[in-house]
Amino acid sequence: MLAKFKKQWQYHLMLLPGVLLVLIFSYIPLYGVIIAFQNYNPGMGFSSPWVGLKNFQYLFSQPAFLRTIWNTFYIAFFKLIGGIVVPVVFALLLNELISNKLKRIFQTLIYIPNFLSWVIMAGVMMDLLAKNGAFNELLTAIGFPVINFLGSPKVFPWTMIISDIWKGFGFGTVVYLAALTSIDPGLYESALLDGATRWQQIRYITIPLLMPTIILMTVLALGSVLNAGFDQIFNLYSPIVYETGDIIDTYVYRLGIQQAQYSVGAAIGLFKSVVSCIMVGLSYILADKLAGYRIF
Repeated sequence: MLAKFKKQWQYHLMLLPGVLLVLIFSYIPLYGVIIAFQNYNPGMGFSSPWVGLKNFQYLFSQPAFLRTIWNTFYIAFFKLIGGIVVPVVFALLLNELISNKLKRIFQTLIYIPNFLSWVIMAGVMMDLLAKNGAFNELLTAIGFPVINFLGSPKVFPWTMIISDIWKGFGFGTVVYLAALTSIDPGLYESALLDGATRWQQIRYITIPLLMPTIILMTVLALGSVLNAGFDQIFNLYSPIVYETGDIIDTYVYRLGIQQAQYSVGAAIGLFKSVVSCIMVGLSYILADKLAGYRIF
Protein backbone atom coordinates (compact mmCIF):
# COMPACT_ATOMS: atom_id res chain seq x y z
CA MET A 1 0.00 0.00 0.00
CA LEU A 2 2.77 2.41 1.00
CA ALA A 3 4.85 1.44 -2.02
CA LYS A 4 1.88 2.11 -4.30
CA PHE A 5 1.34 5.50 -2.64
CA LYS A 6 5.00 6.45 -3.15
CA LYS A 7 4.74 5.49 -6.80
CA GLN A 8 1.57 7.56 -7.33
CA TRP A 9 2.11 10.44 -4.86
CA GLN A 10 1.91 13.00 -7.69
CA TYR A 11 -1.67 11.96 -8.48
CA HIS A 12 -2.64 12.21 -4.81
CA LEU A 13 -1.07 15.67 -4.67
CA MET A 14 -3.26 16.74 -7.60
CA LEU A 15 -6.33 15.75 -5.55
CA LEU A 16 -5.32 18.00 -2.67
CA PRO A 17 -6.84 21.29 -4.00
CA GLY A 18 -10.19 19.59 -4.61
CA VAL A 19 -10.16 17.96 -1.16
CA LEU A 20 -9.35 21.31 0.48
CA LEU A 21 -12.16 23.06 -1.39
CA VAL A 22 -14.69 20.43 -0.29
CA LEU A 23 -13.39 20.56 3.28
CA ILE A 24 -13.50 24.37 3.51
CA PHE A 25 -16.75 25.05 1.67
CA SER A 26 -18.76 21.87 2.41
CA TYR A 27 -17.70 20.17 5.65
CA ILE A 28 -16.61 23.06 7.89
CA PRO A 29 -19.86 25.05 7.24
CA LEU A 30 -21.83 21.99 8.44
CA TYR A 31 -21.25 23.34 11.94
CA GLY A 32 -23.86 25.97 11.10
CA VAL A 33 -26.54 23.25 11.12
CA ILE A 34 -26.90 23.85 14.87
CA ILE A 35 -28.90 27.02 14.19
CA ALA A 36 -31.76 24.73 13.12
CA PHE A 37 -32.02 23.84 16.82
CA GLN A 38 -31.68 27.42 18.08
CA ASN A 39 -33.70 30.61 18.11
CA TYR A 40 -30.92 32.15 16.07
CA ASN A 41 -30.06 35.80 16.51
CA PRO A 42 -27.28 37.20 14.26
CA GLY A 43 -26.12 39.44 17.12
CA MET A 44 -25.61 36.46 19.44
CA GLY A 45 -24.29 34.10 16.79
CA PHE A 46 -24.01 30.42 17.75
CA SER A 47 -24.63 31.37 21.38
CA SER A 48 -28.32 31.92 20.57
CA PRO A 49 -30.89 30.21 22.84
CA TRP A 50 -31.31 26.46 22.31
CA VAL A 51 -34.88 25.43 21.39
CA GLY A 52 -34.39 21.79 20.38
CA LEU A 53 -36.95 20.53 17.87
CA LYS A 54 -39.35 23.48 18.16
CA ASN A 55 -38.40 24.80 14.70
CA PHE A 56 -39.28 21.44 13.16
CA GLN A 57 -42.55 21.28 15.09
CA TYR A 58 -43.38 24.76 13.84
CA LEU A 59 -42.59 23.75 10.25
CA PHE A 60 -44.80 20.68 10.19
CA SER A 61 -47.66 22.65 11.70
CA GLN A 62 -47.61 25.03 8.72
CA PRO A 63 -49.95 24.08 5.83
CA ALA A 64 -47.76 26.10 3.47
CA PHE A 65 -44.72 23.91 4.23
CA LEU A 66 -46.64 20.67 3.73
CA ARG A 67 -47.92 22.05 0.44
CA THR A 68 -44.39 22.87 -0.72
CA ILE A 69 -43.28 19.29 0.06
CA TRP A 70 -46.08 17.96 -2.15
CA ASN A 71 -45.27 20.48 -4.91
CA THR A 72 -41.58 19.56 -4.77
CA PHE A 73 -42.20 15.81 -5.07
CA TYR A 74 -44.87 16.31 -7.75
CA ILE A 75 -42.71 18.51 -9.99
CA ALA A 76 -39.50 16.54 -9.35
CA PHE A 77 -41.17 13.17 -10.01
CA PHE A 78 -42.44 14.12 -13.47
CA LYS A 79 -39.16 15.86 -14.30
CA LEU A 80 -37.34 12.65 -13.35
CA ILE A 81 -39.62 10.43 -15.44
CA GLY A 82 -39.50 12.76 -18.44
CA GLY A 83 -35.75 13.19 -18.03
CA ILE A 84 -35.35 9.43 -18.48
CA VAL A 85 -37.99 8.58 -21.09
CA VAL A 86 -37.47 11.50 -23.51
CA PRO A 87 -33.65 11.14 -23.87
CA VAL A 88 -33.95 7.36 -24.35
CA VAL A 89 -36.60 7.79 -27.07
CA PHE A 90 -34.60 10.49 -28.86
CA ALA A 91 -31.39 8.46 -28.63
CA LEU A 92 -33.15 5.46 -30.20
CA LEU A 93 -34.57 7.67 -32.97
CA LEU A 94 -31.24 9.35 -33.69
CA ASN A 95 -29.53 5.97 -33.71
CA GLU A 96 -31.77 4.96 -36.61
CA LEU A 97 -30.45 7.80 -38.81
CA ILE A 98 -28.16 6.51 -41.54
CA SER A 99 -26.43 9.84 -42.17
CA ASN A 100 -23.79 10.54 -39.50
CA LYS A 101 -23.69 14.20 -40.54
CA LEU A 102 -27.42 14.59 -39.95
CA LYS A 103 -27.07 12.75 -36.64
CA ARG A 104 -24.36 15.18 -35.47
CA ILE A 105 -26.47 18.18 -36.49
CA PHE A 106 -29.43 16.96 -34.42
CA GLN A 107 -27.17 16.15 -31.46
CA THR A 108 -25.81 19.70 -31.53
CA LEU A 109 -29.24 21.32 -31.84
CA ILE A 110 -30.78 19.44 -28.91
CA TYR A 111 -27.68 19.90 -26.74
CA ILE A 112 -27.43 23.71 -27.10
CA PRO A 113 -30.23 24.58 -24.58
CA ASN A 114 -28.32 22.65 -21.91
CA PHE A 115 -25.66 25.39 -21.90
CA LEU A 116 -28.10 28.26 -21.36
CA SER A 117 -28.76 29.44 -17.79
CA TRP A 118 -32.30 29.73 -16.49
CA VAL A 119 -31.84 33.50 -16.16
CA ILE A 120 -31.59 33.69 -19.95
CA MET A 121 -34.22 31.02 -20.52
CA ALA A 122 -36.66 32.76 -18.16
CA GLY A 123 -36.52 35.95 -20.23
CA VAL A 124 -37.10 34.02 -23.44
CA MET A 125 -39.96 32.00 -21.93
CA MET A 126 -41.69 35.08 -20.53
CA ASP A 127 -41.83 36.51 -24.04
CA LEU A 128 -42.85 33.28 -25.75
CA LEU A 129 -45.43 32.20 -23.15
CA ALA A 130 -47.06 35.57 -22.49
CA LYS A 131 -50.77 35.95 -23.25
CA ASN A 132 -49.83 37.79 -26.44
CA GLY A 133 -46.69 35.72 -26.99
CA ALA A 134 -45.77 33.45 -29.88
CA PHE A 135 -47.20 30.27 -28.33
CA ASN A 136 -50.60 31.78 -27.65
CA GLU A 137 -50.65 33.44 -31.08
CA LEU A 138 -50.12 29.99 -32.57
CA LEU A 139 -52.82 28.42 -30.37
CA THR A 140 -55.41 31.05 -31.29
CA ALA A 141 -54.50 30.70 -34.96
CA ILE A 142 -55.44 27.00 -34.91
CA GLY A 143 -58.59 27.54 -32.84
CA PHE A 144 -57.46 26.92 -29.26
CA PRO A 145 -58.07 29.35 -26.36
CA VAL A 146 -55.32 31.47 -24.82
CA ILE A 147 -53.43 29.68 -22.02
CA ASN A 148 -51.89 31.56 -19.11
CA PHE A 149 -48.75 29.39 -18.90
CA LEU A 150 -47.03 31.36 -16.12
CA GLY A 151 -50.08 32.69 -14.27
CA SER A 152 -52.38 29.69 -13.93
CA PRO A 153 -51.88 27.50 -10.83
CA LYS A 154 -53.00 24.43 -12.80
CA VAL A 155 -50.79 25.02 -15.83
CA PHE A 156 -47.66 26.44 -14.15
CA PRO A 157 -46.24 23.14 -12.76
CA TRP A 158 -46.51 21.48 -16.17
CA THR A 159 -44.90 24.50 -17.80
CA MET A 160 -41.95 23.99 -15.44
CA ILE A 161 -41.83 20.23 -16.03
CA ILE A 162 -41.97 20.36 -19.83
CA SER A 163 -39.55 23.30 -20.17
CA ASP A 164 -37.03 21.61 -17.85
CA ILE A 165 -37.21 18.35 -19.81
CA TRP A 166 -36.79 20.26 -23.08
CA LYS A 167 -33.76 22.15 -21.75
CA GLY A 168 -31.96 19.14 -20.29
CA PHE A 169 -32.81 16.12 -22.44
CA GLY A 170 -29.94 16.82 -24.87
CA PHE A 171 -27.35 15.77 -22.31
CA GLY A 172 -29.11 12.48 -21.58
CA THR A 173 -29.54 11.82 -25.29
CA VAL A 174 -25.79 12.16 -25.89
CA VAL A 175 -25.07 9.78 -22.98
CA TYR A 176 -27.48 7.14 -24.28
CA LEU A 177 -26.15 7.50 -27.83
CA ALA A 178 -22.65 6.80 -26.49
CA ALA A 179 -24.01 3.71 -24.70
CA LEU A 180 -25.69 2.53 -27.92
CA THR A 181 -22.36 2.56 -29.77
CA SER A 182 -20.99 0.00 -27.29
CA ILE A 183 -23.62 -2.61 -28.21
CA ASP A 184 -22.19 -5.42 -30.33
CA PRO A 185 -23.60 -5.14 -33.91
CA GLY A 186 -23.36 -8.93 -34.16
CA LEU A 187 -26.34 -9.23 -31.84
CA TYR A 188 -28.53 -7.34 -34.31
CA GLU A 189 -27.23 -9.40 -37.22
CA SER A 190 -28.08 -12.64 -35.37
CA ALA A 191 -31.55 -11.32 -34.50
CA LEU A 192 -32.11 -10.30 -38.13
CA LEU A 193 -31.21 -13.79 -39.32
CA ASP A 194 -33.75 -15.19 -36.84
CA GLY A 195 -36.43 -12.97 -38.38
CA ALA A 196 -36.65 -10.33 -35.63
CA THR A 197 -38.29 -7.05 -36.62
CA ARG A 198 -36.70 -3.69 -35.83
CA TRP A 199 -39.05 -3.19 -32.88
CA GLN A 200 -38.17 -6.65 -31.51
CA GLN A 201 -34.46 -5.84 -31.79
CA ILE A 202 -34.99 -2.64 -29.79
CA ARG A 203 -37.17 -4.41 -27.23
CA TYR A 204 -35.04 -7.49 -26.63
CA ILE A 205 -31.50 -6.23 -27.37
CA THR A 206 -31.18 -2.45 -27.22
CA ILE A 207 -33.28 -1.59 -24.15
CA PRO A 208 -31.95 -4.45 -21.93
CA LEU A 209 -28.36 -3.49 -22.78
CA LEU A 210 -29.14 0.19 -22.14
CA MET A 211 -30.63 -0.61 -18.73
CA PRO A 212 -27.37 -0.23 -16.71
CA THR A 213 -26.91 3.26 -18.15
CA ILE A 214 -30.57 4.13 -17.52
CA ILE A 215 -30.25 2.94 -13.91
CA LEU A 216 -27.05 4.95 -13.42
CA MET A 217 -28.67 8.13 -14.76
CA THR A 218 -31.73 7.52 -12.56
CA VAL A 219 -29.59 6.99 -9.46
CA LEU A 220 -27.69 10.22 -10.14
CA ALA A 221 -30.96 12.10 -10.65
CA LEU A 222 -32.54 10.74 -7.45
CA GLY A 223 -29.86 12.43 -5.38
CA SER A 224 -31.16 15.85 -6.37
CA VAL A 225 -34.85 14.95 -6.65
CA LEU A 226 -35.84 17.43 -3.91
CA ASN A 227 -34.19 20.34 -5.71
CA ALA A 228 -36.95 20.42 -8.35
CA GLY A 229 -35.18 23.31 -10.08
CA PHE A 230 -34.84 26.37 -7.82
CA ASP A 231 -33.22 28.60 -10.44
CA GLN A 232 -35.91 27.76 -12.99
CA ILE A 233 -38.92 28.26 -10.71
CA PHE A 234 -37.47 31.28 -8.89
CA ASN A 235 -37.04 33.14 -12.18
CA LEU A 236 -40.51 32.27 -13.49
CA TYR A 237 -42.97 32.03 -10.60
CA SER A 238 -45.07 34.71 -8.91
CA PRO A 239 -47.38 34.88 -5.83
CA ILE A 240 -50.30 33.88 -8.08
CA VAL A 241 -48.87 30.37 -8.50
CA TYR A 242 -47.44 29.80 -4.99
CA GLU A 243 -50.18 27.25 -4.35
CA THR A 244 -48.85 24.80 -6.94
CA GLY A 245 -45.44 26.23 -7.92
CA ASP A 246 -43.80 26.90 -4.57
CA ILE A 247 -41.13 24.29 -3.77
CA ILE A 248 -38.90 23.69 -0.74
CA ASP A 249 -36.01 25.80 -2.05
CA THR A 250 -38.13 28.84 -2.92
CA TYR A 251 -39.92 28.51 0.44
CA VAL A 252 -36.54 28.49 2.24
CA TYR A 253 -35.48 31.58 0.29
CA ARG A 254 -38.58 33.55 1.25
CA LEU A 255 -38.60 32.40 4.86
CA GLY A 256 -34.88 32.34 5.60
CA ILE A 257 -33.58 35.23 3.47
CA GLN A 258 -36.45 37.62 2.82
CA GLN A 259 -38.14 37.22 6.22
CA ALA A 260 -34.88 36.61 8.16
CA GLN A 261 -36.19 33.46 9.89
CA TYR A 262 -32.74 31.87 9.81
CA SER A 263 -33.44 29.02 12.23
CA VAL A 264 -36.58 27.92 10.40
CA GLY A 265 -34.78 28.13 7.06
CA ALA A 266 -31.92 26.00 8.41
CA ALA A 267 -34.42 23.46 9.76
CA ILE A 268 -36.01 23.12 6.31
CA GLY A 269 -32.60 22.73 4.70
CA LEU A 270 -31.61 20.03 7.20
CA PHE A 271 -34.88 18.18 6.63
CA LYS A 272 -34.33 18.31 2.88
CA SER A 273 -30.74 17.04 3.19
CA VAL A 274 -31.76 14.07 5.35
CA VAL A 275 -34.53 13.07 2.92
CA SER A 276 -32.11 13.43 -0.04
CA CYS A 277 -29.58 11.12 1.69
CA ILE A 278 -32.31 8.54 2.26
CA MET A 279 -33.36 8.78 -1.41
CA VAL A 280 -29.80 8.23 -2.59
CA GLY A 281 -29.41 5.21 -0.31
CA LEU A 282 -32.68 3.70 -1.53
CA SER A 283 -31.73 4.28 -5.15
CA TYR A 284 -28.43 2.39 -4.66
CA ILE A 285 -30.28 -0.52 -3.02
CA LEU A 286 -32.89 -0.64 -5.81
CA ALA A 287 -30.20 -0.48 -8.50
CA ASP A 288 -28.46 -3.47 -6.92
CA LYS A 289 -31.66 -5.49 -6.35
CA LEU A 290 -33.44 -4.80 -9.65
CA ALA A 291 -30.59 -4.76 -12.12
CA GLY A 292 -27.54 -6.09 -10.29
CA TYR A 293 -25.86 -2.74 -10.83
CA ARG A 294 -23.55 -1.49 -8.11
CA ILE A 295 -21.80 1.87 -8.08
CA PHE A 296 -19.58 1.00 -5.11
